[in-house]
Amino acid sequence: MDVQNSTVTKELLHELFEYRDGVIYWKRKPSALANRTKVGSQAGHKNKEGYTNTMVNKKYYGNHRLIFMMHYGYFPEEVDHKDNNPSNNKIENLRAATHKDNMRNTKFQKDNKSGVKGVTWDKSKNKWQAGIGVNDKFKLVGRFDTIEDAEKAIKEARKKYHGEFANHG
Repeated sequence: MDVQNSTVTKELLHELFEYRDGVIYWKRKPSALANRTKVGSQAGHKNKEGYTNTMVNKKYYGNHRLIFMMHYGYFPEEVDHKDNNPSNNKIENLRAATHKDNMRNTKFQKDNKSGVKGVTWDKSKNKWQAGIGVNDKFKLVGRFDTIEDAEKAIKEARKKYHGEFANHG
């Protein structure tokens, strides 16, 4: 357990909250929020990235982290949303992850011009290039005549190197 999280326990969270279908509700008023909190109300406030955060012991935590702790009894390095939806905090959508794992499960970049994650046009070779990050390094999967071949190759590489965290979209 992280030193910074040592005062937050599974037991404390079960005293404070009730979990229902991806949402936590206040069971009792915490002293720091007593004037702003109602028993039975949904805990937390959504930030601009779509994550809901709640104060526990004078520190804000992502509700996804609190829910993970409530179920498994520890805070992992990071908690990954399998479906990339920061509002979906159902326990079956959350998993322990390292920072690298979490980055592997990223969405398609908005500035991608090829329409395929991990595939770019290589002007110098006049081919589609597929590449992936592996152990903090760029790994060239290959260059291909068609975008379909590049897409197939990058998806296979993602499954091989990223495993359960492979995200193709």
